[in-house]
This record gives sequence, C-alpha cells and structure tokens, in this order.
Amino acid sequence: MNAIDFSPLYRSSVGFDRLASLIDQSLRHEQAGSGYPPYNIELVDENQYAITLAVAGFEEADLELQVENGILTVRGSKSDDDKKRHFLYQGIATRSFERKFNLADYVEVKGAELTNGMLTVRLVKEIPEAMKPRTIEISETKTAIEHQPEKDEAA
Repeated sequence: MNAIDFSPLYRSSVGFDRLASLIDQSLRHEQAGSGYPPYNIELVDENQYAITLAVAGFEEADLELQVENGILTVRGSKSDDDKKRHFLYQGIATRSFERKFNLADYVEVKGAELTNGMLTVRLVKEIPEAMKPRTIEISETKTAIEHQPEKDEAA
C-alpha cells in the first residue's frame, strides 16, 4: 500500500533516482523503527543543522558515529557492566541501538558533543563555489557590425 509510482518524475528529470530509494527506505524504516533513542533535527542557521539524540546512560566510549555514502549512522552499545547489576526496576533504557540519517548532497558532519546525556551532531551544508548561482555581466559591444547595402550591379 506504501508503493509510490515515480515514473512521471523519471520522464522529465535526470539524476533523481536516489530520491525514490530514499523515500522507500524512509517508509520501510518508519514501519520497522522502534523510536529509540528519541531525537530532534534542528535548523540552527541557513546552512547549519543539528541532530540531538537522547542517549541517557551512554558514555562516549559506548557511542559510534560513522558517515558512509551520504548516510550518518549513530550506534550505541552498552558495556557488560550493567548486565551484571541486579535491578529491582529498570526504567532507563540502555539497550543497543542503531539510528541512520540520510544526508543531502554537500551536507557534512562537522563534529559531535555528548553533554548531560544528549548527543548533538553538528552538520553543515557547504555548496561548492561551482554550484552556487553567479551573475553574468552583460557587456556593451565595442564594435558594431555594419550592414552595407549591396550595390546594384546592373546600374
């Protein structure tokens, strides 16, 4: 039921094949996803973004961030020390997780910080100069092309 027909897009566009796979992956992920850990995606500035994940109970050594082929993967794996503990009640989830984020073209990870159980990944969209719009200056023609009337050879 979640199938989307992209054939009209392909008839008039070039290079958007990745769009269809991104939407398909997102639909599949949302159906199978658990929602853990919760996260925010924030627009910080015009070309700056931040992804913040609530990773209470995880330390820096328990977390791994990786970027490959435009996909940011955040993994969390708790050490075995907590498994040896005997909880009467455990309401804080510290299970292993893997969360993936598709990054647009030219979006790069600039860093990450872990503060008070919140992992913040800083992203910046850096468009290359060749891709930015530029203004083309129109110059005046220095020499005008003169059209001379053809001479009448009969006269």
